[in-house]
Amino acid sequence: MARIAGINLPKEKRIAIGLTAIYGIGRALAKRILKETRIKEDVKVQDLSAEEENRLRDKIAEMVTEGDLRRKIQLDIKYQQDIGTYRGIRHKKGLPVRGQLTKTNSRTRKGKKKTVANKKIATK
Repeated sequence: MARIAGINLPKEKRIAIGLTAIYGIGRALAKRILKETRIKEDVKVQDLSAEEENRLRDKIAEMVTEGDLRRKIQLDIKYQQDIGTYRGIRHKKGLPVRGQLTKTNSRTRKGKKKTVANKKIATK
């Protein structure tokens, strides 16, 4: 079982897919890493040699991944909130940040619907 950047990679998957288990590494970056370390994409994680694992470990150690990346993102969001940017305000309110409409969607961010009652008309 390969353990890279503090994450156990799923051993039955191909290495190109297994690397995406690490936070901050997607499909495109995983392919680029494999190309730079000269490892075939279709090799299963369990079939990696110790030398290949070490090359991967060294290459990924140069990048910002996992806890450091999560911390950086949270600090960036907090900075935006502190200086009062539009995005920071949207983060504070728990609303969509990237320009999505909120009239009908974004329930996962806004929460459950809150029905507003109509004004009652007095009868004569």
